[in-house]
Amino acid sequence: MISEIQAWELTDTNRDWLIHRPVEIAIYVALAVVLRFALHRGIDRMSKPRKSPNAKVNERRSQRARTIGSVLKSTVSIVILVWCVLQILGILGINVAPFIASAGVIGLAIGFGAQNLVRDFLSGIFMLLEDQYGVGDVVDLGDVVDLGDAVGTVETVGLRVTTIRDVNGTLWYCRNGEILRVGNMSQGYATAVLDLPIAHNANVHKACEVATRAVLEAAESEPIRADMIDKPEMLGVNSVTAEAITIRVTAQVKPGRQWAVQRAFARSALTAFEEQGIEAPYLPVLR
Repeated sequence: MISEIQAWELTDTNRDWLIHRPVEIAIYVALAVVLRFALHRGIDRMSKPRKSPNAKVNERRSQRARTIGSVLKSTVSIVILVWCVLQILGILGINVAPFIASAGVIGLAIGFGAQNLVRDFLSGIFMLLEDQYGVGDVVDLGDVVDLGDAVGTVETVGLRVTTIRDVNGTLWYCRNGEILRVGNMSQGYATAVLDLPIAHNANVHKACEVATRAVLEAAESEPIRADMIDKPEMLGVNSVTAEAITIRVTAQVKPGRQWAVQRAFARSALTAFEEQGIEAPYLPVLR
């Protein structure tokens, strides 16, 4: 009889460890899984990009939304995991205060030792939130840490590094924390600027008329017409130097298409100058 009572008391003593605490742990684990799933679904809905008729804009928004969504999901998962682990340790009777204190000290040490990494990470987040540039944009990131000017097409935008392919095919890896300024040539609209040098003894009025007709014809031709936003404008004489007189023509075009339009305008204008006898600089001297 006594042994049966002792066995019952032993079972009653361990009931908390065998039933109550495992159930509490299971509840917290299930709650963490459900909470993570719900928050991830909410993040997916909030970061879903709006559709636009412009395929390039859609691609940029999708890439930006994916990156921001990935960061938010990772943050949520880490926070929920830490919370769940601390709750389980508390249920098991382990004092979590030293763990919290140690985590604070370790986090402080990592913060001091990885300042550049944190700066790159924060800069990447703000660049994505502000939509400073996206994949496919042609940008000028300025002088990046004594490596020279980084100018080219953005290939990837990450939280730590942005990669840019320049005109020579070189792939530049630029840390976001080292980017002090961004010149985006692919947002909104662009301006095609064409400077045409002519000789000092050339008829400036005639040269402006010939250049205007030439660029207007080029603007109406295919495929340049699809790139035009507004008609070309003759600004007239832009500069006078000892070598030449320069006249300037500008046109508002679609972003990223200014260079193609400039080349088409230059080809058309130079051909027209040759046909109309508008002399180029140094031509009289060479004769």
